[in-house]
Amino acid sequence: MESEFVSGKTLIEQFETPTAEHKAVVGEQFLRFHLFPDITALFPMHQMTEVLTIPVGQIVPIPHMPAWVMGVYNWRGEILWIADLGHLVGLTPLYLQAINRATYTVIVIHGEQQILGKQRTGSQITGKKMLGLVVNRVEDIESCAPDLIQSPPQSFVTPELVPFLRGYWLKSNGEILVVLEGESIMAEMPKPEV
Repeated sequence: MESEFVSGKTLIEQFETPTAEHKAVVGEQFLRFHLFPDITALFPMHQMTEVLTIPVGQIVPIPHMPAWVMGVYNWRGEILWIADLGHLVGLTPLYLQAINRATYTVIVIHGEQQILGKQRTGSQITGKKMLGLVVNRVEDIESCAPDLIQSPPQSFVTPELVPFLRGYWLKSNGEILVVLEGESIMAEMPKPEV
């Protein structure tokens, strides 16, 4: 492996954009998480920034937004929009779940579009669109060869899930994991009126 001095890239930059050669040898890495009531899903690691635990009272609701938009959170001095991922994809909304919680588990994802005027500072990714997705729990990291991700049968998914679905992975133990695509989730966020 080249050092960062030879390649000119930091380790973070190398991890963010996996090469085709790396994916073929190791497989693409995904964060495995759970959505209520019984969906286990995967999200590409190169499209996420970090996982947060946020106290329920620190999300500020914003009026006149879709029901799946929970509000905003002050994340490192930036405004981070927070969305109920389960509600967005047609599952039971958090507010209807019979789970009493003091905190939310949030996966922070970033889009590929750059916001003008921002740059990378230290290890924090700035200048990219960011979104926090509330999930029931984060479980593990999985590696999967991209050619093992298949298109799901229509009867397998809800119509609300289809726009955000990259496919599914049927593991050798028979477990089915839904693979989501971050760019399509980011695109669903309401746009400010001009």
